[in-house]
Amino acid sequence: MQVTETKNEGLSREYSMIIAADDFEATITSRLEEISKTIAMPGFRKGKVPVSLVRKKHGQDIMGEVLDKAVNDAATKVLTDNELRPAMQPKIEIVKFEEGKDIECTMAVDVMPVIDLGDFSKIKVERLVAEGDEAEVDKTLERMAEAYKTSEPVAKKRKSKSGDVVVIDFTGSVDGVEFPGGKGEDYSLELGSNSFIPGFEDQLIGTNVGDELDVKVAFPAEYGAAELAGKDAVFACKVKELRESKPSAIDDELAKKAGMDSLETLKVAIRDQHSQGFADISRQKAKRALLDALNDAYSYELPAGLIEAEYDSIAKAFEQAKEAGEEVEEMSDAEREADFRDIATRRVKLGLLFAEVGRNNEIKVEQDDLQKAILKEAQNYPGQEQMVFKYYQENPEAMQQLSGPVYEEKIVDFILELAKVTDKTVSVDELMAEDQDDKPKKKKAAVKKAPAKKAPAKKAAAKKAPAKKAAAKKAY
Repeated sequence: MQVTETKNEGLSREYSMIIAADDFEATITSRLEEISKTIAMPGFRKGKVPVSLVRKKHGQDIMGEVLDKAVNDAATKVLTDNELRPAMQPKIEIVKFEEGKDIECTMAVDVMPVIDLGDFSKIKVERLVAEGDEAEVDKTLERMAEAYKTSEPVAKKRKSKSGDVVVIDFTGSVDGVEFPGGKGEDYSLELGSNSFIPGFEDQLIGTNVGDELDVKVAFPAEYGAAELAGKDAVFACKVKELRESKPSAIDDELAKKAGMDSLETLKVAIRDQHSQGFADISRQKAKRALLDALNDAYSYELPAGLIEAEYDSIAKAFEQAKEAGEEVEEMSDAEREADFRDIATRRVKLGLLFAEVGRNNEIKVEQDDLQKAILKEAQNYPGQEQMVFKYYQENPEAMQQLSGPVYEEKIVDFILELAKVTDKTVSVDELMAEDQDDKPKKKKAAVKKAPAKKAPAKKAAAKKAPAKKAAAKKAY
């Protein structure tokens, strides 16, 4: 094989490769002879088919197979002989291929930059830490008391107001005809909860026990039941009882509702949960600070192809977010492109640095690391832990996706152990304050209500289900 380097600029390399026709033909003949020993044809015993007949019947297929292998082998040899570390898959193109003549092809490849890791002890990171106090525990207890709130009959006669619970009978109809699922008796409805069709609860505010009224509403156009979507409806309602909501008492009974033996046990659990939550947030912020410090401390040439690929990925994610209805920050196309390219450059830069740290220090993801990651993921789905374990056991691709962020965290831990990390005590609010990240800038989309499946039934509490993909958020 003849190899000529045609470009050597920065991290970009290009080569011209010529594979001799005689060598290619010898490889084809060898492959045909190999196949002839196992193939069967009418009139010949297995393994006794002449090579000429095998060539006639399967020659084109074999030629394509051998051509792919010959070109890939040639590219691999060039990389090995020149001690090149590709930053991404080389681009190989067959320029000339005619039967009986030399094969001409080219290869373009971006190589990995030389990165001097230097001394990580010179990297300075400030780690924010906060300790929860009893006030935080009390706030959590108050939220739990509100979540487990009860109601009791209103002592004095008065009109209903937002926050009250009205006990009603209702019958819904469209064009005077009742529809399935539109009827209920002794239904307890909290006014202002927005659990019924928009406008329904508002019309019950200011009513008295014993009142009978028609509540007129319009089903949303995207309502779950197609036969009701966009239709005007009337609900004949009778107010049977008026109750006042009040939080549960913060006592042992509240603790038992939460699955604890006593209020003191519940407080201990809350403190532990706060401590773990604060520790997780503290680590994430320290990681962000480390990435910022590394980004500022290192400078080296980056493969243009990697930046372009990362940019395309960011732009694609942005377009998908727009198509999904998410609101995005107003900016010109030029500003958005510049923003995305800055993000892509940072990600590539830090990704290559992490890869070099892992390679130089033989950092690997072990099976035990993956099991710990799966366990942590499973803890996000109380009651469904076995489903999470089973999902990863049965999906090697998901397990592979999980290894990426696990590897990243091991690299972060390695560098933080060497870096100069100083702790700064802050308030809980300061610790919880959101950081700017490097993702495409966008506003938070408003949470849309899912259409109820039957009218005007209360929405069921959403249950978390195991994610079908372990799509780890890239922190670069």
